[in-house]
Amino acid sequence: MFTIEEIKSAESKIKTGADFPQFIKEIKDLGVIRNDVYVSNGLSVYFGNDDHSEQASPEEYPQLIINDESSVEKLEHALKIHQQGETDYFTFCKQAADAGVEKWVIDIPKMTCTYLDTEQKELVKETIPNA
Repeated sequence: MFTIEEIKSAESKIKTGADFPQFIKEIKDLGVIRNDVYVSNGLSVYFGNDDHSEQASPEEYPQLIINDESSVEKLEHALKIHQQGETDYFTFCKQAADAGVEKWVIDIPKMTCTYLDTEQKELVKETIPNA
């Protein structure tokens, strides 16, 4: 079973979206099977087998207001520039909030990341590339 210290160590290596595939590989190796990230407060919940879960929140993360109007176009643009390494994590979170993203769900066995709005409607589902 993974620990919050192991998760935080893996998180600390992420500088931009370009680092995301390696992060997923690392948490997969720890035994994480799902990760839910809440945009408004930065809370990340990591799930493993046998109902094991751990929670982590960034030390400095101001409350973000999620836009009631979701926009796939805004989200796709934010994802594109973040994955190219042009924005840091918090900038991406602000852009996701503006695009109406309440949370994203990482399904490690399926290697997908799904972005959901406040009504839990799927905005974008991406396949996570192997690191």
